[in-house]
Amino acid sequence: MTAATLPLAARLEQGAVLRLPAQVTHARRGAIRHAFGYAVEFLLMDPDHARSQPLFSRNGFNLASLRDRDHGGPRGKGRGVVWAREIFAQAGLDCTGLTVALLAQPRFLGFWFNPVSFWLALDGPHLRAVIAEVNNTFGDRHSYLCHLPGFVPITPQDDLTATKVFHVSPFQDISGTYHFRFTLGDRRIAIRIIQIDGTEGLIAAMSGPVLPLRTRDLAASLVRRPGGALRVVALIYWNALRLKLKGAAYRKRPAPPDHEVSS
Repeated sequence: MTAATLPLAARLEQGAVLRLPAQVTHARRGAIRHAFGYAVEFLLMDPDHARSQPLFSRNGFNLASLRDRDHGGPRGKGRGVVWAREIFAQAGLDCTGLTVALLAQPRFLGFWFNPVSFWLALDGPHLRAVIAEVNNTFGDRHSYLCHLPGFVPITPQDDLTATKVFHVSPFQDISGTYHFRFTLGDRRIAIRIIQIDGTEGLIAAMSGPVLPLRTRDLAASLVRRPGGALRVVALIYWNALRLKLKGAAYRKRPAPPDHEVSS
């Protein structure tokens, strides 16, 4: 069996960094409708084993990089996978023998911004729990812990819910419920998040193939979608302007929650 045909968790444990060229879509529900979609580059790695490559670095500067301080814990002061394991353990999940992987957009030439990243607790082929790490453009972060009772495996049909407590968009209230669905395969990953708040809400989804991170493919992706995280921030502000022009009411930023994880 070649490395490319190994199960997902085994590839990550062997130090592979995997590439997910994903299609991301957002659709706003309610009185003011708005939708958009764009391609985004995600990387998937096991921080305990991931290896650097010519154009990709772990905890260092490169064309693309993933750094522990960007994830797990207070924004800008992250502790990486150590934090994720602590959060899973506090919720009752024994991570002994599990692979805890990070799915995130990388830094581009040192610039970082991730609207949402995911910590995945993998038990072989089974997904036991997820931490959705959400950042807004105001410098705040909050995470949502998703799992089923007893941490039984999460299937694509399972609907995991969390109460919205964090200010993400200045054009939406902090109310309603998130519904998460995760499809995690060896060759494809899809994540769907639906926020329901009466007749208002949002549908966000991302999906894409799981591919080896090869230098030439990484370079080509950044040529096709230049700017990396800078491009993502620009798209966020562009769509905020479009919403404002449609008449969406602006909400001032409230103080973030005093707890960093909820479920």
